[in-house]
Amino acid sequence: MLLTYDMKDELTGFAHLETGGDGLFQVGKDGVQEILTPLDKKVEFIVFEDKTLCYVKSAMGYPAIYPVNKPKYEGNAKAILMDLDGTSVHSESFWMWIIEQTVARLTKNIKFTLEASDEPHVSGHSVSEHLQYCIDKYCPDQTVEEARKHYFAITEYEMNEILHGRGKMNAFTPAPGLKDFLYELKAKNIKIGLVTSGLYNKAMPEIISAFKTLGMGDPLDFYDAIITAGQALVKGQAGTMGELAPKPHPWLYSETARVGLGLTEEDKGHVLGFEDSSAGVVSIRLAGFSAIGINGGNIRKSGVQSLCLKEYDNLCDALPLILAKTFS
Repeated sequence: MLLTYDMKDELTGFAHLETGGDGLFQVGKDGVQEILTPLDKKVEFIVFEDKTLCYVKSAMGYPAIYPVNKPKYEGNAKAILMDLDGTSVHSESFWMWIIEQTVARLTKNIKFTLEASDEPHVSGHSVSEHLQYCIDKYCPDQTVEEARKHYFAITEYEMNEILHGRGKMNAFTPAPGLKDFLYELKAKNIKIGLVTSGLYNKAMPEIISAFKTLGMGDPLDFYDAIITAGQALVKGQAGTMGELAPKPHPWLYSETARVGLGLTEEDKGHVLGFEDSSAGVVSIRLAGFSAIGINGGNIRKSGVQSLCLKEYDNLCDALPLILAKTFS
């Protein structure tokens, strides 16, 4: 069912626009009452009297429009959906460093570094979105296809170095409290899904490394479902869909919940999604679930904290909310 509530309550601090959706919508026309966007301007909310739509922009030229549904968390969680980078494993700085190395090659400037203002645009989205943003800003004469070649070559080399103990120190660090948090969920028979916009060859070494550090065994045996953005498209290897439909699109969370965990529409009030990025928070909300923000990512910098049901510094701080029989 589409929105029938006042969106203003959740879009606190969002900027007002006169036109949105790349010109598709205009305030005062065709029932559009307001158009609002967060600080990072990655999405736009088109508010009507009886519904609200979310226009998800695309640096790659493939935007999409989704209905926004009001989630209602009722307590006594049946399932938890967890982001990987920044929420379960602290690795965002490593992947932004890989982006820097890629742009350094494209610009032939070995001293290249990203600016602080780039962070919301190079974390939480797909590799291609990150690279396209950097190309537009730093080297418009280059192509995303050329950038991807460098990115995956650098990634393959660095991941191999890490696996052999020679790589960048502390690239993948388990989030504080991760082990206790996951074991408590297991003890309460709460299903756990791991959800990432990262490609398989990025994501699995991260979580395997974290589980090894924590002495937790094989994550494939532990989690009830793991959904990644699939396989990279490189020469000599078939790729899978994932680069044009990552977070903030709802599909990764939707697939983890419905296909991976077998959750139905009736279960949505007993599901929470955990994220540290603005793209992830929007993804959770568009999939129809309540979002829990984990501080330390770009949620506040991007201005989407009002879309979170709650925010916490540590995963374990959320256990009372998860285990509460009712929530209002």
